[in-house]
Amino acid sequence: MTTTFPDVTISTDRLVLRPFEEEDVTALAEMMNDENITAWTSVPHPYTHADARAWATRDSHAERAEGRGIVFAVAEFLTQRLVGVVHLRNTDWRTRATEVGYVTAPWARGEGYAGESVLAVARWLFREQAFERVELRTAADNTASQQVAQKIGCISEGVLRNAWTVRTQTADGGWTDTRTDLIVWSLLPEDLDEGDGLDGYDGYESYESYDTHDTHDTHDTHGDGRGGYPGHLVPGQRSDANGHPVGADRK
Repeated sequence: MTTTFPDVTISTDRLVLRPFEEEDVTALAEMMNDENITAWTSVPHPYTHADARAWATRDSHAERAEGRGIVFAVAEFLTQRLVGVVHLRNTDWRTRATEVGYVTAPWARGEGYAGESVLAVARWLFREQAFERVELRTAADNTASQQVAQKIGCISEGVLRNAWTVRTQTADGGWTDTRTDLIVWSLLPEDLDEGDGLDGYDGYESYESYDTHDTHDTHDTHGDGRGGYPGHLVPGQRSDANGHPVGADRK
């Protein structure tokens, strides 16, 4: 039985999904230091150039080689500029099921890139890799992530209570951890058959799932468990300890 994904590139009309390269390091570091990504994911903060280099040149490739999943760097087809990441992880080869997470660079939000890239990966999984289930998990307050999940045809299956930690910005500009519920979503082959289009989509994207795996499974660039690859999309806005909004507004 196959227990690793092939080393592939997937294309859409606007995007190319490919393995990470050395040339992606600077753009990746810039993207991962976005406030929204810091708030909703477990990536190191600040996210250093060394973190980005380790992910782009080593850790993301280990995901596929070790059978845990596969990581795609998402780039614009015409410009080759790094748009974001799609990450399949926690892959169960016996049940042909996996979990998807994704992140979109701040400059690329509002273009429907997250939905387009995740749908492309889902089609590839179902039609070429014989997978039967893709799972997403979103923080309870992460309404933008939930909108993307709905738009691409995911079905909400329930709530995992108090199952995740998000980061909230404090009055002094720091960050503090806060517990939150998770909403579980699934996408099956028949869900795509019933209508897998994104016509007219203009939703806001950033990273949209939480990090389900052990933080030292992947992206633990420090060796101390504080790494952790990010999870799903941010809501349009968060508040600091004084109630002031932080991050980007949802379009």
